[in-house]
Amino acid sequence: MNAPAVPPELDGPHRSGFASFVGRPNAGKSTLTNALVGTKVAITSNRPQTTRHTIRGIVHRPEAQLVLVDTPGLHKPRTLLGERLNDVVRTTWSEVDVIGFCLPADQKLGPGDRFIAGELAELRKTPKVAVVTKTDLVDSRALAEQLLAVDQMGKRLGIEWAEVVPVSAVASQQVDLLRDLLTAMLPEGPPLYPDGELTDEPEQVMVAELIREAALEGVRDELPHSIAVVVEEMLPRPDRPAEKPLLDIHANVFIERPSQKGIVIGPKGQRLKQVGVKSRQQIEALLGTPVYLDLHVKVAKDWQRDPKQLRKLGF
Repeated sequence: MNAPAVPPELDGPHRSGFASFVGRPNAGKSTLTNALVGTKVAITSNRPQTTRHTIRGIVHRPEAQLVLVDTPGLHKPRTLLGERLNDVVRTTWSEVDVIGFCLPADQKLGPGDRFIAGELAELRKTPKVAVVTKTDLVDSRALAEQLLAVDQMGKRLGIEWAEVVPVSAVASQQVDLLRDLLTAMLPEGPPLYPDGELTDEPEQVMVAELIREAALEGVRDELPHSIAVVVEEMLPRPDRPAEKPLLDIHANVFIERPSQKGIVIGPKGQRLKQVGVKSRQQIEALLGTPVYLDLHVKVAKDWQRDPKQLRKLGF
């Protein structure tokens, strides 16, 4: 009896390592992370600067393990929070094996992109892949122009792109190709995380992020940067039978000024109720258990500029 043939992709050393997606705010980094992992590990929003924590999504392949580090968008900081987020980005860049620079296909390259590219040019040794995102939003001519512009920007700054890849995470176009390219650049090594683990982000942090994502939807432009969520308690309800568990989650939504409270709560509390319903559905899907969610809105005056408040809120 003949031994089964070894698939070509398994006939070689196992690779494992870290890749980081960078780019200006709202360049599609979180959506791309979720598409590559195959499930939601990073919150997404059409608001810039949605991501505040470095979330690791883990892609398991028979021949490789790719750990995706999703950083906040690098931006010109206006607050202490902004400065700390930029520090997180730069520290992450120095520690990963490959960097994916996300540039949206539907927006011309601007000062923000050139600023980040200039910073990346300083990192001589780390391989860099230019990822042109949101290709489903443009026609083939506009895409070709963007690909050329990205290539030329790299040449001007002395960046040698390992690859320039157009992708659409929403339409699942070329996501698998990007995954293959990134894993091929990783060093040889054993898996870094157990099989089946999709993120190393603590559950409490992910729950807080899902609540914040729901709270960001449909609010005024100035509000997203003012919202922080802290999960105070996550405990199984003690008097429930094993076959009917219920997880009690108590969380506070913090804003900076009393005037913002009404925006988050809404008329007769309707908006906060919607936030609770939407985030509870996402949390139950994440944790695989029914949840009772208790939300309260509190004012933490000017927390983005206050070192003490930032520490208290987990930054």
